[in-house]
Amino acid sequence: MEEKYLAAEKILKKYGQEHLLSQYDKLNDEKKAKLLDEILTLDFNQINELFKRIGKTEDEKNGKIEPVRCTDKSAMSKEELEHYESIGLKAIKEGKLAAVTMAGGQGTRLGHNGPKGTFDIGLDSHKPIFEILCDTLKDAQKKYGVYVMWYIMTSNENNDATVKFFEDNNYFGYPKEKVMFFRQGELPMVDTNGKVLLGEDGLIKLAADGHGGIFLSMKKNGIIYDMKSKGIEWAFIGGVDNVLVNMVDPVILGLAIDKKVLVAGKSVIKAGPHEKVGVFCKKNGKPSVVEYSEISKEMAEATNENGELKYGESHILCNLFSVKAIEEISKNTLPYHSAFKKAKFLDKDGNLITSDKPNAYKFEAFLFDAFDSLDDIAILRVKREEEFAPVKNAEGVDSPETARKLYKEFHNK
Repeated sequence: MEEKYLAAEKILKKYGQEHLLSQYDKLNDEKKAKLLDEILTLDFNQINELFKRIGKTEDEKNGKIEPVRCTDKSAMSKEELEHYESIGLKAIKEGKLAAVTMAGGQGTRLGHNGPKGTFDIGLDSHKPIFEILCDTLKDAQKKYGVYVMWYIMTSNENNDATVKFFEDNNYFGYPKEKVMFFRQGELPMVDTNGKVLLGEDGLIKLAADGHGGIFLSMKKNGIIYDMKSKGIEWAFIGGVDNVLVNMVDPVILGLAIDKKVLVAGKSVIKAGPHEKVGVFCKKNGKPSVVEYSEISKEMAEATNENGELKYGESHILCNLFSVKAIEEISKNTLPYHSAFKKAKFLDKDGNLITSDKPNAYKFEAFLFDAFDSLDDIAILRVKREEEFAPVKNAEGVDSPETARKLYKEFHNK
C-alpha cells in the first residue's frame, strides 16, 4: 500500500489535487485501498480539460445550425402508416427489437426516497413507474406474441434497490429471464476552482455521467454482446420518467428500416419557445440536438414562413438505435457537458461543506451527441398527449399531477 500511496501522491502533486489524500489517515484499510485505486485510475488530464471548457456556449463551440425535417405521424396517409407498420411488425415478431430504460436516477426531486422508477405517481392502482412501463411491454406481448427483451440501466447508487424492487414485485409478471440490469458510468465532480471533490465517505465524489454514457456502459457490461447473441438488431432507448413511453412501436421501427437509417428519434412540438427541452436540428450538416441550456434566445424564438418555431421539434429521449450503431458509438467517448449542481463534500480540513446554491460541477455526456457520427436519422413527430408524460418535478410542469392527467386521459380514450 505504501508504494501505491507514493504513486498516488505523485499524481496528485502533478495535477494540484493533493487535498484528495487529506482525510486518508481517518479511513479504514478497505477505504484507503479504494481511494488509492480511484486516484490511480482517474484521468486527471480529462478532468482538467473538461473544467477548462465550462461556460463555452454552443455557438462558440460549433458551426452552422439549421432546422431539420421530420415525418409527422398524424399527417401520414392510411397507406403510409400501414406500410411502415407492416415492416416494423415483421421485425418485432422476429425478435429483432429490445427495449432499454435509463433508470439511474433517484426520486429526490420528487421528494421520494429511492430509485425514480419505484415512485408512485398517484394512480388509483398505485402502480409505480416501473410497473407502468412494464405494462407497455406486456401489452406488446399480447399484440405481437413476443416478450421483448428489457434492459434496465441503473446506477451504482440505485442498482441494488432497483433489483430488489423487481424481485419483491415478482418482475410485475414479466418473465425474469427477459429482464437484464446494467450500471451507468460515473465521473468525479469538481468545485469552482477545478478541484476534484471528496465525498462525505472520504472517497472521490462521483456523479453519473449522463445518458450519453449509455453506449460505453452497454459495451462494458456486455449488453451489446448479449443483444447480438440473441439476434436483436434494434434497441429502443428511453428514460424511466415518461409514463406514456411507447417502447414497442412498429411505426418508428418500420420508418427507420424503410429509410435505411441506423437511428430514429421521436419528437413532439415544443409547447413554447422557452420550454426546457433540447431540440432536433442539423449541425454542420449532421443530425443533432441542441440542449435548452445551450440555445440562444434568438434561435429559440425564430419562426419559419408558416409562423412555426424553426427549432420546434423537441427531443423527448425516445430514440431507436440499430445495434450496429450502438456498437460503433461505444468505440468513442462522446463530448461531456458541465452542469452546475449543489453538492455536499469534505474540505481539506475534513469539514462538511453544504450549500443551498449550486457549488460544484458534474460532467455528463448527452445521448444525442452520438447523432453527429451519422449521415442522417429519421425523426417521427408524435402527439404529446399520446407519448410524452414526463415526471421530473414535484409540482407544476412535468410533475406527477400533469403526468397522471395525461396518463388517465390517454388510457380512458
